[in-house]
Amino acid sequence: MKYRKFGNTGLDISVIGIGTDQFSGSWGKEFSQEEVNKIIDRAFELGVNFLDTAECYGDHLSEAMIGNAINKKRHEWIIATKFGHRYKKNNTKASSDFSLKGITNQFNNSLKALKTDYIDIYQFHSGNNSEFDQHEIWDFLNEQVKDDKIKNLGISVLNSAIDNDDLYQIESASKVGVKIIQMVYNRLNKNAEKKAIPFCLEHNLGIIGRVPLARGHLSGKYEPNHKFPENDKRSLEEKNQTITQLKMVQDIKKNEVPDGIEMAQWSLAWCLKNPAITTVIPGCKNIEQIESNVKATELI
Repeated sequence: MKYRKFGNTGLDISVIGIGTDQFSGSWGKEFSQEEVNKIIDRAFELGVNFLDTAECYGDHLSEAMIGNAINKKRHEWIIATKFGHRYKKNNTKASSDFSLKGITNQFNNSLKALKTDYIDIYQFHSGNNSEFDQHEIWDFLNEQVKDDKIKNLGISVLNSAIDNDDLYQIESASKVGVKIIQMVYNRLNKNAEKKAIPFCLEHNLGIIGRVPLARGHLSGKYEPNHKFPENDKRSLEEKNQTITQLKMVQDIKKNEVPDGIEMAQWSLAWCLKNPAITTVIPGCKNIEQIESNVKATELI
């Protein structure tokens, strides 16, 4: 495993982390606690020290599974979670709740689910600029930082903001005590390279690269006509967009990925060859996938 300095947090973070929305059961598979334990234990053996989750991943379900899995090794892990949404069943889009009362409840429930008395990185989760511009929520969050219940604050930026070069939240990060920025970055979507990543570099903000495999499309496993099951979030994607992306993946695989290299590993390494990306958080559904993801570090 390779590690990088996480902006100015003082943390050394594994370049491969684990995104954990899949533990909520909304990606086509229900997980038992035993399965989650085995995945996280194997990841730990391989040097992974970073898990990214959110309160809306199954109404704190992902957090609870993580809390159970790492309970005896809490101090060995960097745990990031998020706030701002209410879970909805059946893969429908979560509703927003960036009220002070809502965030206070979410924070306390996240601590309870994770079985911890502190959160390493607590992230504003894909809200708009009006939701971001609430001094009372940042006052509350920075009080938790002072009380050592939150070690670092972060922002998981809306992809539409990155696509539209809207850097308002990123440019405001230091003003509200934020040290970590999470953004979409992968071979199919490089828009963050234009302005977002250079700004983060200039101001020493750590970067979490999310959906590095483009919701699994860059794994190279799916044909353009693939149909995702109804219990998989990807079944809600616009059909023509999915077809277009999967055709692009075929071209990338043919023209850019060397023979004998797994496309998923190549895609993760592609992200990490940008030294500004501190860590990436691909999901994984089994031990084999986490082992494959970690091997991507050999290609950096």
